Amino acid sequence: MIGVPHRANPVFSAPDAWEHGAMDLEKARAFIRDNHRAVLLTWHADGRPQMSPVTVGLDAEGYALISTRETAAKFRNVRRDPRVALCVTTDAFFGDWIQIEGTAEIVPLPEAMELLVNYYRDISGEHPDWDDYRAAMERDRRVMMRIDITRAGPDVHG
Repeated sequence: MIGVPHRANPVFSAPDAWEHGAMDLEKARAFIRDNHRAVLLTWHADGRPQMSPVTVGLDAEGYALISTRETAAKFRNVRRDPRVALCVTTDAFFGDWIQIEGTAEIVPLPEAMELLVNYYRDISGEHPDWDDYRAAMERDRRVMMRIDITRAGPDVHG
């Protein structure tokens, strides 16, 4: 990661987070509830990193959620290697941000449909035509990536 968040940032206010480079996972989840822009890191089969700008949400169980397509590189990468990292930012991009790490699972359709509906609703509000939304999810071969958050921070830079 480049840059260190401001000590005044309430997300990073715990002294322990600064001294040990980690943050409370509930604080990370709270940040994600309010901030949905992120860059997702997965790994190609040959070991190269693959990054994608994504929209991230959070479900009631505390999993980070990302909608993707079965045709996307991130989908193929996570199927093979479930380790992921996300850099989550505010809409302003510069300013507050967090990094999370975790293990991802893919939830395919039809099981993913209600997760996709709730993901949209939580981030964007009500859709004007839920039948059209559901049809688009099927047509686009959408799946839900659920990330079990195992670590969050910033890392301490010295």
